[in-house]
Amino acid sequence: MLIRTTLAALLMGALGLVLPVHAAEKLTDPQIAHIAYTAGDLDVQAARQALDKTRNPDVREFAQTMERDHLAVNQQALALLKELGVTAQDNPTSQALAKEAADQRAALGKLDGAAFDKAYVQNEVAYHKQVNAALESTLIPGAHNPKLKSLLETGLKLFQGHQQHAEHLAGEL
Repeated sequence: MLIRTTLAALLMGALGLVLPVHAAEKLTDPQIAHIAYTAGDLDVQAARQALDKTRNPDVREFAQTMERDHLAVNQQALALLKELGVTAQDNPTSQALAKEAADQRAALGKLDGAAFDKAYVQNEVAYHKQVNAALESTLIPGAHNPKLKSLLETGLKLFQGHQQHAEHLAGEL
């Protein structure tokens, strides 16, 4: 329980504090695209870690969904950037997300069995809450390109479903 709470608090700090601080700097579309892509990629990495560690069929199915859906959205984002002739721009928010996610994966890597499953799913709940909040409050309103904004809005709907799925699964574990 302590590890789960600590992991959730760390992630909430990573997204909850980092995004608003850096968002005050007025993010550009290439920076927004990089943050969104990074958030998706980090969840793919978390899903792959879960697929390597879990023996729980429900957690495995959830991780497969996370990997599939986040890869698909990231592929759409890359195609859009190519179409627009834009390169995603790394930024302090993306860098902070990557560092925190690496720390999360390291902490989760020390767990096994039911402890891992619970911590992974709780982490997914917290992660999706924070990413969804960032999409709603910062990334979507800050996007200027209509196609980027539309992709972010589509991603938000999908990721809200992920959050609900994670919350349901957390209740069962």
